[in-house]
Amino acid sequence: MTRALQVYLDDHDLARLEAWARERRWTKSQAIRAANRALTRRHAKDPLLDLSGDIEDLPADLSASFDRYLSETFVAKPPVGHRARRRSRATVRR
Repeated sequence: MTRALQVYLDDHDLARLEAWARERRWTKSQAIRAANRALTRRHAKDPLLDLSGDIEDLPADLSASFDRYLSETFVAKPPVGHRARRRSRATVRR
């Protein structure tokens, strides 16, 4: 069962809520529900185990084949070297 809740926000807080929801293409109600769930959920004894199931559509054998999936998706790029700029030899008019 759902029930209505009326909330009064000052202009600044309302603008922040609207911007946050707009960025995610959520309604303000969805944003407030998500915030309520995040603030009121029970704390787990082990925070890592509490995250279990938070990401959808992962392969069923991810824990058994983690290294294989990681090597298929992770591409390390070599670090970009720093190049010194050459100064132009043109004279500067002042």
